[in-house]
Amino acid sequence: MRIGVYPGTFDPITLGHIDIIKRGAQIVDKLVIGVTTNPSKSPMFSVEERLSMVRREVAALGSDIGVVDFDSLLMDFAEREGAKIIIRGLRAVADFEYEYQMAGMNQQLNDRIETVFLMADVCLQPIASRLVKEIARYGGAIDKFVTPAVAADVKSHLAAAH
Repeated sequence: MRIGVYPGTFDPITLGHIDIIKRGAQIVDKLVIGVTTNPSKSPMFSVEERLSMVRREVAALGSDIGVVDFDSLLMDFAEREGAKIIIRGLRAVADFEYEYQMAGMNQQLNDRIETVFLMADVCLQPIASRLVKEIARYGGAIDKFVTPAVAADVKSHLAAAH
């Protein structure tokens, strides 16, 4: 069985993430979405909230997709899950430079696990969770970038913060 992991903060999960999940699930027998906290980011949602959000959004995509949290090196997480593939989404050249460097470092840590890059759909390439949160904080509409349920989650979270 070919297992792949798709790691990220998913804060919040966007239509771009969902596109990569759907396409990534087609190239592996089982896809494990790893929800983590990046110390360099300030998450809007807790890990538990993000896990719940991602599970809800991928529930209809099939039983071959799992969602778990992790707080370790990506390569340790991938090995623990039995993965042979790490799936990463790319939006722009800036993403590629960062992801290329990370893939090289990961290969040095464990050369038995391959990194596969998937380009986001052209219409979804500009979407970034960071920008979605910024637009929402200033009262802008985010429904072009996230599902209706995620838009409601963000709106509810922001309302509770005030």
